[in-house]
Amino acid sequence: MVGHVEWVQFARVSHVPRAGEVVHASDPFEEPAGGGAVAAVQLARLAGAAAFVTELGEDEYAARSATRLGELGVDVRAAVAQAPSRRAVTLVDAAGERTITTFGPRLEPRGGQQLQRWNGLEGLDALYFTAGDEAELRIARLRSRVLVASPRARDALGHGVALDALVLSGNDEIELQAAAPVLDEAQLVVWTEGERGGHYRRRDGASGRWEAAQPPGDRADSYGCGDSFAAGLTYGLGAGLELSEALELAARCGAVCLTGHGPYQRQLTSRDV
Repeated sequence: MVGHVEWVQFARVSHVPRAGEVVHASDPFEEPAGGGAVAAVQLARLAGAAAFVTELGEDEYAARSATRLGELGVDVRAAVAQAPSRRAVTLVDAAGERTITTFGPRLEPRGGQQLQRWNGLEGLDALYFTAGDEAELRIARLRSRVLVASPRARDALGHGVALDALVLSGNDEIELQAAAPVLDEAQLVVWTEGERGGHYRRRDGASGRWEAAQPPGDRADSYGCGDSFAAGLTYGLGAGLELSEALELAARCGAVCLTGHGPYQRQLTSRDV
């Protein structure tokens, strides 16, 4: 896993407040999260272990992030930036939908800085990339057999680095716009569509759809579902599954995450596969 982490405060609300409204929040808790961290934990739970190349700030939140992710089975390999950690507040409404507000710029790993982070990480079966610069993406390409990326990787993409898969939300305008210029760099493009499943297209023109998996419980919290899906797809492709099987596994990862409180309470594990 190569990407970003942010310290997130979660809370439940009956609904997201309208302008000028005051809404009481309940059940607050905090976790290191963001697309990189959530995917790293999901990969660790499927594979038994996962390394996470990232960048952390110089503050208490960075130290707490590294400790907590280690408790969740992730080998954190972080460069240290002379900057504060990015923070966020996530409100989860009565329907289980999350709304996120971030504070500060995203910290991203940069190639050429503290390369010892990559020690021992060679010949990887699969790697998922959510944030970093072009140099970091090129290192990831050299070190991994299967490279999957998110369009949230932004400036790292569009420089001719071949991707095995690009995964994005078909309902997210930011991701759709970011992905548009780089669709041709991926052998496979996967668009998720929430409860409608999603669709994919291969570079050779083949395309298809998959159905959403049935959640094993009540819908609780949508935070992390897409990141868990992407991690499941990365794991499946790295394990050599057929595309239909990898998509089915990824859909199960997203569905299980949907039934938990926060991104880590419920994620698919190797025992469930």
